[in-house]
Amino acid sequence: MATFADKILQFNKSLQLTVALPDGIRVMNPFERNGRALKIATAFYKKYYNDGRKRKFIIGINPGRFGAGVTGVPFTDTKRLQEKCGIAFPGITTHEPSSVFIYEMIDAYGGAAAFYADFYINSVCPLGFTKINTKGKEVNYNYYDHPALSKIVEPFMLDCLRRQIGFGNDTATCYCLGTGKNFRFLQLLNKKHRLFDDIIPLEHPRYIMQYKSAQKAYYIDKYLTLLKGAGITS
Repeated sequence: MATFADKILQFNKSLQLTVALPDGIRVMNPFERNGRALKIATAFYKKYYNDGRKRKFIIGINPGRFGAGVTGVPFTDTKRLQEKCGIAFPGITTHEPSSVFIYEMIDAYGGAAAFYADFYINSVCPLGFTKINTKGKEVNYNYYDHPALSKIVEPFMLDCLRRQIGFGNDTATCYCLGTGKNFRFLQLLNKKHRLFDDIIPLEHPRYIMQYKSAQKAYYIDKYLTLLKGAGITS
């Protein structure tokens, strides 16, 4: 029987977005662009998901260039991958503020093994987007930042969410990272397609690290309270 890890890895290998995107926006697929991402993700998921457990689904926005865009593991930069998960990524060092918050929260939960036994993290769109800014620099771009982009990729995102629910994710409650546009989009999608019974919003780690870093302990406590408050349905 296929494990949770087997299902994730097959999903990652199959990810492909071939639709035409609005001008200036590029898709970021770490499993095509970065040859090591699939190998690293395989090591990660085999370590933490090599079972048939049911988990709660935590849903972010889309991968960033210095986290999942490099490692293939959501909200996990190369520093946290090595220091917190014991998986080396030689030759590249990346630092993503969202990853810092997530792994401080995971430490408070009881560590990576305990956390990943209960939760699965990915994003509304499991592939990322970038664009060139006015300074000529490539930057992250969110699926909801361009109305046409959201509309174009909505069928892809819906299909990906349904497939990930099929891994063994509980549908009674999911957690949305982002209390604004990401939450509103996921709510509307859920209203149309009835993916989950309830969606609980949490402030996005990037927002916390950028604007509320002095209150980081408060938000870690909030995460833990809400994440531990909903049990997994059978």
